[in-house]
Amino acid sequence: MDSIISADALRTDAFRPVLLDVRWQLGGPSGRPDYEAGHLPGARYVDLDTELAGRPGRAGRHPLPDLDVFTTAMRRAGVCDDLPVVVYDGGQGWAAARAWWLLRWAGHRDVRVLDGGLPAWSGPLETGDVAGRPGDFTARPGGMPLLSADEAAGLARTGVLLDARAAERYRGDVEPVDRIGGHIPGAVSAPTAANTGPEGRLLPAAELAERFGRLGATEGVGAGVYCGSGVSAAHQVLAMAVAGRPAALYVGSWSEWSADPAREVATGPQPG
Repeated sequence: MDSIISADALRTDAFRPVLLDVRWQLGGPSGRPDYEAGHLPGARYVDLDTELAGRPGRAGRHPLPDLDVFTTAMRRAGVCDDLPVVVYDGGQGWAAARAWWLLRWAGHRDVRVLDGGLPAWSGPLETGDVAGRPGDFTARPGGMPLLSADEAAGLARTGVLLDARAAERYRGDVEPVDRIGGHIPGAVSAPTAANTGPEGRLLPAAELAERFGRLGATEGVGAGVYCGSGVSAAHQVLAMAVAGRPAALYVGSWSEWSADPAREVATGPQPG
């Protein structure tokens, strides 16, 4: 199943997906005002912090949402089990990838990310909220591989665990959000920003496969990804899916790992 879709393909009359607007900024205000000011026709707004994640805590800043909350949000947004879904955000791709990953993990089999997000769309926009029929989506967890903290630590030894944060956070030079800087011992630095070109669209599949191969995620090698709180890492999982390199997501990510003083921390440019 394709994981991304271009704006040109989305404009075709033959394709009528459910559209989800997931605009979001880390630590910023809600994306709803931007949605109401202009969104793809028919799109429904979904809030990442309250509907695509649970409450922050020891399990991380963006843990998995309560299934009832997630299911209710998806049904309100018109998501159905048998209809395709396209998700988009403001262009960074992280929030859309989080929605893509959650829906795939929850069992929906046809979900795609609009490559390049809203900036890639040149068609008309609609303002205000959208009232539509509710969907019938039923969550069936297990559709995408998931890592616990212990499993992530093990994968760093037996396969490849990619750290999707910026290199300076991986090294521990700075840590603007979490308790302590550094990375999971054995993890490889693989910033998500390197997955996209200057217009915010994913690199071609062959280039992505080459990139992940250089990082150790070759065909047949078990791979996992984490980031600060499980959002940008979802974009890495998306890029790896496009490249034909399946990967598991450690949702708790560094925000969960670093909150536990008993967990070992590596610093510097090497996996450690």
